[in-house]
Amino acid sequence: MPEFGTTRRSVLKAAGAAGVTGLAGVAGCAGLGGSSSPDTMKIGVMQPLSGDIAYYGQHSLWGFLSGLAYKGDTDPVAEPETGTEEVEVGDTTYELVIRDTQFSADEAQSVANNLVSDEDVDVLFGCASSGAARRVANNVLSATDVPYMAGPAAAADLTSSSETCSPQLFRANETTAMDARSGGRYVAEESDVSSVYLFGADYSFGRAVVNNYRRVLEDAGVEIVGERFVERGHSEWQGLLQNAEEAGAEGVVGGFTVSTLPNMFAQFLQGDYSYRLFGGFATQIATGVLGQTLKSVYGEPLTEEKLDGVKAGPFTTRYHWNQYDNDINSSFVDMYTDTYEIVPDLFSGGTFTAASAIVQAVEESGSTQPADLVDGLTGMTVTDTPKGEGAYTFQEYNNQARSEMTVANVTPTTDEWADVWGAPIQPSDPISRVSADETTIPEDSDQMTCDL
Repeated sequence: MPEFGTTRRSVLKAAGAAGVTGLAGVAGCAGLGGSSSPDTMKIGVMQPLSGDIAYYGQHSLWGFLSGLAYKGDTDPVAEPETGTEEVEVGDTTYELVIRDTQFSADEAQSVANNLVSDEDVDVLFGCASSGAARRVANNVLSATDVPYMAGPAAAADLTSSSETCSPQLFRANETTAMDARSGGRYVAEESDVSSVYLFGADYSFGRAVVNNYRRVLEDAGVEIVGERFVERGHSEWQGLLQNAEEAGAEGVVGGFTVSTLPNMFAQFLQGDYSYRLFGGFATQIATGVLGQTLKSVYGEPLTEEKLDGVKAGPFTTRYHWNQYDNDINSSFVDMYTDTYEIVPDLFSGGTFTAASAIVQAVEESGSTQPADLVDGLTGMTVTDTPKGEGAYTFQEYNNQARSEMTVANVTPTTDEWADVWGAPIQPSDPISRVSADETTIPEDSDQMTCDL
């Protein structure tokens, strides 16, 4: 155990010979750093900024930069790149050290280690991959006092399992459990569906979606008539969709990202199934593919009448730009579209809130020290968020922020948004809202094993 005053850099470098996976041996050590100047907050940013999933990382970073810009009453950094960017908020300079994780857990772990040991960051932010976020939580946080604001990684267990929960780990972004608890509640309470078949991708995200929907639906008395996991990118759906039909499903849930969902959706539209397809609104890239599929089946232009005949939805949304009518969201949407020429997407609202929360903790404590940041974030109700003032609160039992979720229909993209939302379909105005106190896993649930 290092003595008080040892830097986080020396702790990690000393452990380096054994590899990052061996860092758990110095867990719980205190006094591992903080900015040399109280006027500077150094943030290590970890997002996938290259490859097929670069879109996820870009929007996550843009949301975070917009949150800082909103708090600083300035414009977001227009063309952020790997390297260093600075944003002034009041008397504090936020120095962002931006690194590309390449959507790889190995790379995320290496990047996090470098940011803490060589860059001496005060806080870590990021990871779009839940596997990457787990790796950072398990193998880097245990050797340092640096707090970690995860996101947009969405697997619920990051903030519900004792294996990853930590007093240093916080998440503002919404989770798969929040998807399921809001979407499942809608299916159970506001639809006529009494039996559901669950599909999911055979990795952490898909399994989290299926597991959480199963729990919510069964608790509400909805019968689960089958479930099936498939590899990412699975393309042959006719037989699987027919299995759901033969099992007596009245609804089907698909827990997939853009690599799988379009294939499923296309073959669902081309079949003659009696059930409806439920789930969550995805990012623009997935929604764009789904919209093009609808156009190929139903012709152009897409109309409300055509979409009314599609047995798909309503869908939940964690955040989309048109779901919240308040001054903060209006400012967010305006600054985002002016800077990045696209509306904020699925992840952007949560990462805006993550930045807003970090600034709030610094301003309220007057400190950038890691311990003070952790104290400030614990139990915080975040004042400035796209869902409205005070709309996110970090739960003290697991440091997951709870917030309202919405349910919306699929509608043709309106002329107002056509230039900044590159998909033929968009969420409608909300048809239902699920309050923040109903969206997250309760403290007394057997799914919640955190012990903070």
